Amino acid sequence: MRLCWEKQSRDANQSAAAQPNWTTPAPSAPKQHQQHHQHNPHHHHPKSHPPHTLIPILIPLSIMTTPIRIAISGGGLAGACLLHALLPHKHLDVHIFESASSFKESGMAVGIARNALSALDLIGPSTAQCLSRAGAVPMRGVRFMLAQGPDAESLISETHENDDITDNEKRVTSIVHRAAFLHELLSGVDPERMHASKKLERYVENPDGSLVLYFADGTIHECDILIGADGIRSTVRRLILGEEDPAAKPRSTGAWCVMTLMPYTEVQKCLGKGFVDVEDAREYMWVGDGSYLIHNVLQQGELVQVVVATHEKEGEVKADRWNRMVGVEEIRGLFKGWPQRLYEAVDQLLCTKDEQPAMYLWEHPPASTYVSGPVCIMGDAAHATSPWQGSGGGMSVEDSMILSTLLGRAETVTQARTALQVYDRVRRPRTQRIVESSRGTGRIACGLGEETGLDLGKLRGKLLPRWDFIVDFDNEKHRDEAVEMFEREVKGET
Repeated sequence: MRLCWEKQSRDANQSAAAQPNWTTPAPSAPKQHQQHHQHNPHHHHPKSHPPHTLIPILIPLSIMTTPIRIAISGGGLAGACLLHALLPHKHLDVHIFESASSFKESGMAVGIARNALSALDLIGPSTAQCLSRAGAVPMRGVRFMLAQGPDAESLISETHENDDITDNEKRVTSIVHRAAFLHELLSGVDPERMHASKKLERYVENPDGSLVLYFADGTIHECDILIGADGIRSTVRRLILGEEDPAAKPRSTGAWCVMTLMPYTEVQKCLGKGFVDVEDAREYMWVGDGSYLIHNVLQQGELVQVVVATHEKEGEVKADRWNRMVGVEEIRGLFKGWPQRLYEAVDQLLCTKDEQPAMYLWEHPPASTYVSGPVCIMGDAAHATSPWQGSGGGMSVEDSMILSTLLGRAETVTQARTALQVYDRVRRPRTQRIVESSRGTGRIACGLGEETGLDLGKLRGKLLPRWDFIVDFDNEKHRDEAVEMFEREVKGET
């Protein structure tokens, strides 16, 4: 503890008269800030604090302030991971809001590569345990295969783990079902902190710097910090950047994919044990002439994710399309000329119905900032990426690690705002580089790279190295640099 001079404002202890409790966590936020209520435009909320007066307060550093009230908009993987990372910090009063009627994930599987696995470890053991409980399957390796051309069925490149898969430096990636991972991240969270059917429409900043969030159902919520984890069509992103900013909305990459989850035994029968084996689990990526196939094992060997993808031809891309139906003849046409075994596997796994639902792959243009005052964006809301390098989920984990580390050190709302500024400075360059890299990787993976095409030698030199800056990343150093930057900024504020 220390003797300090504090202003009686929102950044100081509004309950200075109360005696600190040395054996329990910091007190929870005032009741009216935790409940959602119908907004009355005629109701006036008088300021509860007197004019700024410097008074000496003897308090421990751990509870130097009232709880910093944090609202997370978006209850998908990004928001849930951040919530899980923030909750251990008892001076943070965190609530999460989901626009859907329940907390659930859409989509199939997500890859958590070596860089994100290290970020999970840095957040804390409970976060990494969530991944294991969700049935994640650690891949023994990733194999890039050539499906067409004179060297068809040749190995392009391979990355694999050492025998000691517990060593952070030797792990490759773990594949987990999105819904299962989300469930584990949210299990044990106080239901009073989770709010479904809350679609954020706007926020207003009060004169004291606090925020009022306005939801579509007419309710409001008051907080100090708002973090938008509301996905690729983020409301918070548009509010930060402004509707007129070209980067406020996502853009289509012109590629689409069909994703499906199939029983393990069925896929193994089609592709063979050499390519589908939970005892030697590996992710396979097949490069074709304008087409692409990926398959991996998840759910502790119960399921296999199979994804096929392609880019639409020039002139056929429709900028406003998010989904389409793909006929079986179009799917078969994409894989015409592939090795017979692979062609038959696609036919048996994806062509049993007349049509399959496909989704277009979108991304965000680079934003000038992820932060505006007490508001920031993270995950897909900040840097939605195409999935070619499997980094969307990993970037969200890294974001959560940096945000929770910095906000966990913030003692006042002013310092929490500083934490957001530092987060933007350390995270934006890396994440935007990954988005751009993924777009280019998609062209190469579909055999459309200008320098590579279906040339085995050129693919060996160009494809796998594109992952180096993503997975061989020192997240511990990244975290420490962010902390040092934060501490310098805070010192400059005092």
